[in-house]
Amino acid sequence: MPQLGESIAEATIVDIKVKPGDEVVDDQEIIDVETNKAVMGVTTPCKGKIDRITVELKETYPVGTVLGYVEASEQDAARFAKHAPPPPRQNEVAEEIPARADQEVAPARAKKIAARDGDGERAGGLPVPAITKGATFMSPRVRARMAELQLTTADLAGIMGTGTANRVTIKDLENFLHKIESQTAEEASAIRAGVADAMRRSWTRPLSTIGSSVNLDPVLQDRQSRDPKPGPGLYALRALALALAETPGAAAKLIGNRVVQSNSIDIGIAVEAEDGIMVPVIRAAEKTSLADLATKYKELIDLARQRRISPDMQAGGIATVSNFGTFGMEWGTPIPLPDQTLLLGLGAGKKVPSWNEQKKEFVPRTEAQITLSFDHRSIDGGGAGRLLKRVIELLETPKKL
Repeated sequence: MPQLGESIAEATIVDIKVKPGDEVVDDQEIIDVETNKAVMGVTTPCKGKIDRITVELKETYPVGTVLGYVEASEQDAARFAKHAPPPPRQNEVAEEIPARADQEVAPARAKKIAARDGDGERAGGLPVPAITKGATFMSPRVRARMAELQLTTADLAGIMGTGTANRVTIKDLENFLHKIESQTAEEASAIRAGVADAMRRSWTRPLSTIGSSVNLDPVLQDRQSRDPKPGPGLYALRALALALAETPGAAAKLIGNRVVQSNSIDIGIAVEAEDGIMVPVIRAAEKTSLADLATKYKELIDLARQRRISPDMQAGGIATVSNFGTFGMEWGTPIPLPDQTLLLGLGAGKKVPSWNEQKKEFVPRTEAQITLSFDHRSIDGGGAGRLLKRVIELLETPKKL
């Protein structure tokens, strides 16, 4: 099986045009294979007679697999001698490439692969792994069935394939689906499916998270003098908005080779809804007072519980704030939405001893962990660190908010 494209790791046999004993010429198409992009022909390396074909129709094989043998002249045989795989040997386990030595193979299955494919190497390229686990490679037929059922590769990650080199076959997929049918299941809600899709798209980017601690006592004292009383999450949103107003480039998005900067500092706030999360966006958050934030947030909470937050109300943000501390969590690495660069997370506050230099003793203070997750294509650790440091400074001096 030749290398049929830079990203092609396998192909399915769709037609075998010759049989043992047939005479062939140099560069004659004898086998048609199908990849996830096209049907292509595999040609003979030289003229001669077909000795045997070692693959079967509708089966999928990795690049480098021996498809068959041609009886050639001594001159042609000598020309290809350095590329010819060794003859099949019994009781030999297929050799794996580095980093796969820890994967175990059933002896019977390994012998079968070794006997059919030789040592799993191909000419003019990297070695091909003889054994892979899980749904790593899938045939076009399996992918078509997945598309029909709206499945992703993540949904099939737990399947152990029984095909060639442990590839997932259509039978493996149907058996997997049959097992699911025998279990308690229900259709995912639209919001659950939407969250899943957004997180899958977000995870295609290089994401990173940094964190520190913040003294919440100033915030807790400040909110006592306000009416309505904003929660710590709204203080964090306001601090992030002001910090971004000072350095708006920190939330710019990288699209292709262009850095796209928003004209407005619109920040979302994660709100738990039934069976999912909604992220309504507060427009021009740096121009919205804490009192107005508290009023808007209450309205958004009511709408979220009714699942009445429209798509327009959730679109266009440049960052989001998630107060996972409301669930008692101290630390988290929430994932930014696909169209956003940043996500600020705030953990639960708890009393901790803090050294007071003036009193020369430890005094209690309410401390929370604060994290900043970011798209590393758009902002580096230094820029993210300075932004988070500024957010902490503003939280610890809430009069500036």
